[in-house]
Amino acid sequence: MNANTTETFNAFSGLDLLSSAVVLIDAKLVIRHVNPAAENLFAVSSRQLLGQPLQKLVGEPPELVAALDSALKNNWSYTGHNILIKRAQNVELHVDCTVTPVETGSARLLLEVRPIDQQLKAAREEQLAQQQQANRELVRNLAHEIKNPLGGIRGSAQLLERELASEPLKEYTQVIIAEADRLQDLMQRLLSSHRVMQPALVNIHEILERVRRLIHAEYHDVTVRRDYDTSLPDITGDREQLIQAILNISRNAAQAMHGKGEIIFRTRAARQVTLAKKHHQLALELQVMDNGPGIAEEIRDKIFYPLVSGRENGSGLGLTIAQSFVQQHGGTIEVTSRPGHTCFSLILPITRKNKSKEE
Repeated sequence: MNANTTETFNAFSGLDLLSSAVVLIDAKLVIRHVNPAAENLFAVSSRQLLGQPLQKLVGEPPELVAALDSALKNNWSYTGHNILIKRAQNVELHVDCTVTPVETGSARLLLEVRPIDQQLKAAREEQLAQQQQANRELVRNLAHEIKNPLGGIRGSAQLLERELASEPLKEYTQVIIAEADRLQDLMQRLLSSHRVMQPALVNIHEILERVRRLIHAEYHDVTVRRDYDTSLPDITGDREQLIQAILNISRNAAQAMHGKGEIIFRTRAARQVTLAKKHHQLALELQVMDNGPGIAEEIRDKIFYPLVSGRENGSGLGLTIAQSFVQQHGGTIEVTSRPGHTCFSLILPITRKNKSKEE
């Protein structure tokens, strides 16, 4: 790193805390500084970019080229909307871009790049979270209303069974009792997702190993592969809730594959992410992937809704509970799916306290 780059880095080190992508360039449109958010956005490290022409990073969108030229000549700021940028391997990215003249070290222009896809995603996530919360409250209230009458039905069936002399008739009361117990269990599962968290420092890989053992015990022909980043620090969370959330996702995958296939647990660090409207410099990304048939397209957007299931006899609660537990941890959960590959991605915050401890 040369002196100019070091000077620019020191002057703009605060930019590394921003969640938006920032690139500093000099008068010759050579890159002098790239913050971590820009590294994530463009999927390339700053080491590969420093000293390289901006064209290598964003190509030559006509409106951006004109804006850069105007900003240098006239010392004007510029904001462009829906600019098409082609990343490596012809991946297209639609962004809003602000160009601001600066005077520090060798840097002359500051580019702030905001992906339109991410803005739409954030708005959609907020809307979805509100809808999911309303759905959960509705189901929770229904569960409370159903739970008490079920107890009465079960008790009445038991009393009736004692009065019956005919064994064939007693079989009917046994059916009533068994079905009442099944519904009681269903109601309890709906209500359990609202219990108070018991947070503590937990190691995500210990949790994954627990889930892996449970899946192996239940589905002998399912292979669970591990792809862990063991350098990740502990996170603050409720151990039992996290085990249940990951187990629900993994069990769904095993059932979708009819007990035969492969599941992969992958952990990575995610930097400069926004979760529940809070910016986090460091977060944990956990992916649960399987090579099953995929999620049917007609329910893909509703897979986390209560009582929505892709299986004929599924309760449709496993993923709802998983999402509730993840959201209680301040995280997010998303799914992408196609035949042969389904991936649930969980992003969980790593607190500053844990990060400092790790350092």
